[in-house]
Amino acid sequence: MFDLDFSKIAVVSAVALVVIGPEKLPGVARTVGTLIGKARRYVSDVKAEVNRTMELDELKKMKDSMESAARDVEHSVQTATSEFEKDWAETTAGLTGNEYTPLDTPPLSYQHPGKKWRLKRGSVPQWYKARQGVRTKALSSAARVARFRPAVRPDV
Repeated sequence: MFDLDFSKIAVVSAVALVVIGPEKLPGVARTVGTLIGKARRYVSDVKAEVNRTMELDELKKMKDSMESAARDVEHSVQTATSEFEKDWAETTAGLTGNEYTPLDTPPLSYQHPGKKWRLKRGSVPQWYKARQGVRTKALSSAARVARFRPAVRPDV
């Protein structure tokens, strides 16, 4: 936009130093910097608003295309349904109520409810079994007696 190189910037700063003076120059530079920052923010806000407007237009176009596709699908489903109902009416027109017999269901077989007890016991976590006091390992009777037998002290 502006063709500024180092020599032109140096000339402008020297003129500003002479015209404004060394006492007021830092305040003027701060003011110019804040104005430039505000201008940049304003330009970026305008750009963002334009981008949002363009995206909104694209979304509206996409919404319209999706709605038209949904209407087309709904129309095709309605026509297929009406054709199916027409074909069904033609097919069942000659049938009477006595000719139809439902399919026989197979007899239910008895299953013992405790068939999967090992699977059910295995699904409980080990820490829960230990906390509840459930035996996790089977002990023979001799091992159980030996485990709970009081310790024998030698007589001294």
